[in-house]
Amino acid sequence: MAFQKPPDGGWGWVIVVVSFFTQFLCYGSPLAVGVLYLEWLDAFGEGKGKTAWVGSLANGIGLLASPVCSICVSSFGARPVAIFSGFMVAGGLMMSSFAPNIYFLYVSYGIVVGLGCGLLYTATVTITCQYFDKRRGLALGLISTGSSVGLFIYAALQRELIELYGLDGCLLIVGALSLNILACGSLMRPLESSSSPQSEKMCADKVPDQYFVYHEKEKTVEENISILEKGYIDEKCVNSVPECKQDSILNKNVLSSINVNEKDTYKKKVVEQTNFCKQLAKRKWQLYLTYWKETMVLFKNKVFSALFVAILLFDIGGFPPSLLMEDVARSANISEDDYYMPLISIIGIMTTVGKLILGILADFKWVNTLYLYVTTLLMTGVALFAIPFAKSYLSLAMLSGILGFLTGNWSIFPYVTTKTVGIEKLTHAYGILMFFAGLGNSLGPPIVGWFYDWTQEYDTAFYFSGFCVLLGGFLLLLAALPCWNVCTNQSSKLPPNTYSYKVASNA
Repeated sequence: MAFQKPPDGGWGWVIVVVSFFTQFLCYGSPLAVGVLYLEWLDAFGEGKGKTAWVGSLANGIGLLASPVCSICVSSFGARPVAIFSGFMVAGGLMMSSFAPNIYFLYVSYGIVVGLGCGLLYTATVTITCQYFDKRRGLALGLISTGSSVGLFIYAALQRELIELYGLDGCLLIVGALSLNILACGSLMRPLESSSSPQSEKMCADKVPDQYFVYHEKEKTVEENISILEKGYIDEKCVNSVPECKQDSILNKNVLSSINVNEKDTYKKKVVEQTNFCKQLAKRKWQLYLTYWKETMVLFKNKVFSALFVAILLFDIGGFPPSLLMEDVARSANISEDDYYMPLISIIGIMTTVGKLILGILADFKWVNTLYLYVTTLLMTGVALFAIPFAKSYLSLAMLSGILGFLTGNWSIFPYVTTKTVGIEKLTHAYGILMFFAGLGNSLGPPIVGWFYDWTQEYDTAFYFSGFCVLLGGFLLLLAALPCWNVCTNQSSKLPPNTYSYKVASNA
């Protein structure tokens, strides 16, 4: 389905505002889960790796389900998905306040809240990309700062709420705040299509009535006659046994007088209905095959294939600091008197700055967004290697700020994806990439927690994290070399509707 030309303004700015607040409300608590992580460690007495699964599931399950989220947004639209997801996030947070053990939190906080966040993220990114083209980098940067601002505010808010009302009261209040997502979702007016209405609906409207008239008559004529005869006789036999035999004889005489031509007409229409159902099933199967063929075409793009590896490794190594940095400081025996600001709040505010700056840079023609993204990966890997050498609050705060700024590369990731595969395949490709990102988010914190449970220190864990991020960055850089484009252009042309990313700068 083709959309109208993106207006790059107008109601699009309303979309940016409501998408900002949607991500602020849904991602505030999951991203600031490090505050809750310490409380859950004390409340349930489980290991660090086991407890870390709650936060990693909340941030990873929605991304793991990105292909499903993409299908939901494509099928139902951003507005209905956003409203439904608002109920999921609010309900999951409120349910978590009654958690009797860590396993209950896996479902209520990890799966329910995480899946709701994934649906909301896909909805906000998709509808923003539909409304913006020339200013897409700026628009995506603005909406993605919502989650970062949420991280900054919710880190302090949840700590204050825990002190005032306890852990259970904190989760109830945060869940109530999430209900404001419903108001934001109601304003996500879809961009009108420049073509005719959806083909599915048109096909259904054009189906003749004769295919649906006999929906309840799926049996043969003889079977229907037998059922009618049996039901009529049974009803009469209940009331009067002597009259039963007489009514049975009369009923058989009436039914035997049915016109033969009417029976043939009925059979013909039943056959027509059966053929229609077979054609509908065949068309659905063709759509399913087309989806997988398009997926294979995407993976033939070297840059796209390298992107999914890079995003997987980046989330395995780059996500744990936002969840575990507070525990890293506590393990380093840093005094609470030196705490001028929570480390998670520093990560949140610097992520906001990073998303804005990187999003603005992506709109400049002389900036190659793919190389910009690769640079952030390599710098993140170096910063992770430096964490074991930070033994004071000041050094951890500086590294938290650097990591937060570099994590702002999420704002340009949809931009890079769009330039790689084209706007027509954005939803499909982005869903696949977010699946691998969710896999990394889900595995990263538990792996770091297991390293700590095994070695009783975080040094080895962050060396492993830094290696993963650096490896993903170098693989993506290798795939982005200009020589690949030269070889591709000389060998063969790309399939239709595929956009080849120009890795060389236009400058």
